[in-house]
Amino acid sequence: MISPFATVSLQPNPPAAQHSRANALSLAELLGALSHALDLTEGQPVGHCKRACWIGTQIGIEMALDDAALSDLYFTVLLKDLGCSSNAARICELYLADDISFKRDFKTIDGSLAAALRFVFDKTGFESGFAERVRAILNILRNGGQIARELIETRCHRGADIAAKMRFSETVQEGIRWLDEHWDGSGKPEGRAGAVIPLASRIALVSQVADIFHSDGGRMAARAEVLARRNTWFDPAVVDAFAAAEQRPGFWEALEDGNFEDHLFALPPARASAVVTEDYVEDIAAAFADVIDAKSPFTAGHSHRVTLFTDMIAEEMGLDAAHRRWLRRAALLHDIGKLAVSNQILDKPGKPAEAEWRSIRSHPAHSAEILHKVAIFRDFADIAGAHHERLDGKGYPYGLKGDEIVPEVRMLTVADVFDALTADRPYRAAMTVEEAFAILDRDTGAAFDGECVAALKCAVGRLAASDDMDAPALQWA
Repeated sequence: MISPFATVSLQPNPPAAQHSRANALSLAELLGALSHALDLTEGQPVGHCKRACWIGTQIGIEMALDDAALSDLYFTVLLKDLGCSSNAARICELYLADDISFKRDFKTIDGSLAAALRFVFDKTGFESGFAERVRAILNILRNGGQIARELIETRCHRGADIAAKMRFSETVQEGIRWLDEHWDGSGKPEGRAGAVIPLASRIALVSQVADIFHSDGGRMAARAEVLARRNTWFDPAVVDAFAAAEQRPGFWEALEDGNFEDHLFALPPARASAVVTEDYVEDIAAAFADVIDAKSPFTAGHSHRVTLFTDMIAEEMGLDAAHRRWLRRAALLHDIGKLAVSNQILDKPGKPAEAEWRSIRSHPAHSAEILHKVAIFRDFADIAGAHHERLDGKGYPYGLKGDEIVPEVRMLTVADVFDALTADRPYRAAMTVEEAFAILDRDTGAAFDGECVAALKCAVGRLAASDDMDAPALQWA
């Protein structure tokens, strides 16, 4: 396979060329590109969050929202799924099902008891034994309300917390937090009703459903579904605004033509959105690392620790501050492609089947694909996408070897494996630092760069010898 680095030029100071692009990129464009990762986690067609954002903003314009409220609405809908990864493992545990297809299909049921029962029977435990499947179904039937409340609360509250880390207003945070409440009080997690639910939440829910049914069945399907839920799920005033907005020329056409993003980023909130600074980019990358790490209990904190270890190696090997900052972003986002992999596979205690292994091996390529969509992350997209390559050519997804693997990838790979070895995994307990370094030493030259391994040893050794860090803390178990 052709090296992805064939067209990538890594200069001694990669961020220099990147800086001007960061100063020219709006917040709306940056988050619009990253929303692709949220669509993958929810099992939605690419562009779902952006299309819902278009629909929601058109509703807001129809309702004559002022500039500030319209801007908050725009980002509420665009980022409505920020917490989507946080309940994935629990869905797999409770329903014995693939979390991604579960989430995708759950959004299409009409909310009636009959539809919910059919969904439970159709989705629960088909790859499990009969007795295990029966136990899971009985548990869901007995505790369905509590389970739904738990899953939605985890998702929405986590999303609101991440929005806060990304410096969004309390209005945006609350809009995300109460996304799944219904006008008639039948929603979750608190059963809020009527105007107690933030307006941004009410509009976001209509927008989400409209896009899902439009993507699946076209304009008439979207229109029928929104109207059918008037006064139950949906605020009648929001439905009426949707009905008026969708009759305007260009409403559906913008969603259906090949220049949709141009339309989305031409909306007033996007044009007025802040230009991202270097520090703001850091905060956004760190927030998306939280989304990634929430995917599995076995990867909690992984992206942040890998970033620390990568930076320790880079400092030891003499990279300057700007270069290290650039590489830290690649480390924070190196596993963003895992959002496309089911937790049934990620958290499996046994050996993956061949199809499951193919899915696992696809995640670095997904990372590269997502990051290539973001102008200021494009320079390191291939770095992130190559973190499972090996010097002997036996890595994945590209089969790179030797000099095809650039130094930044070698640093990231050593950091990634070191953290994986010293953390619990579904198939084994965490190793000690000494055991992890023994494995890295054994595969130095075949899988790992010896200079990178030596640099990490030196950095960890200095930490262990410092007065404020004791040896047990270095096991990161």
